[in-house]
Amino acid sequence: MSAVEKAVQGLRCMISSGRLGAECRLPPEGELCEELGVSRSSLREAVRMLAALGVVESRHGSGTFVSQLRPADMIGSLSLTIELLPLDGVLELFEARRVLEAHVAAQAAARITPEELKALIATMEALEATDDPEKGSELNHRFHSEIARIAGNPAIESLLAVLSARSRAYQVYLLPEGPAMKRESDAGHRAIADALTNRDPTAAAAAATAHIACSARWLETCRPPVTDGGAPTAA
Repeated sequence: MSAVEKAVQGLRCMISSGRLGAECRLPPEGELCEELGVSRSSLREAVRMLAALGVVESRHGSGTFVSQLRPADMIGSLSLTIELLPLDGVLELFEARRVLEAHVAAQAAARITPEELKALIATMEALEATDDPEKGSELNHRFHSEIARIAGNPAIESLLAVLSARSRAYQVYLLPEGPAMKRESDAGHRAIADALTNRDPTAAAAAATAHIACSARWLETCRPPVTDGGAPTAA
């Protein structure tokens, strides 16, 4: 174990044990170095690593503090690695997405307000009407994100955002099969919206599961190239 790893492990133990709770200020650098048996440079590198993961945060003029340790924030840091996955890795994540998207759709069907439903349908209709890849990507993301938000669990909402972010980097609608994919994707969105309109959790879960499975099938079949532009996937 390197000195940096030793420092990271020591700080993690202090936090996980509750010795350093959420919003607590880290002890002075000298004290931590002596307790952990590492140099100041190793400790600082460990702190930087934990800061990148959202575990600690520096406050100008005040020192370094443990973050609020909110699940949604901690899960969000997974994007640092998930955004590096190749397509085969992304396809593995679609299994998790199927489960989670079904859950949030069912929860949203039970909780959605008339105003939220109206806004969601407007987003869906705008997505159906556009042929612009960039606009379509944003509207597609908004549709799924709003359902996750309505479901009411910020941790699951954050996890779904992380899982879906990488798939947005793969072009599908610009492929020869693009028009057929978009029609099927639009139909999937409408099936979800219809279930939410009817406040039918079972139908909403089934529609979301089918929609994500369809998107995974298109990606696996076509294996589109990754693009920095984030052209939309079918989900």
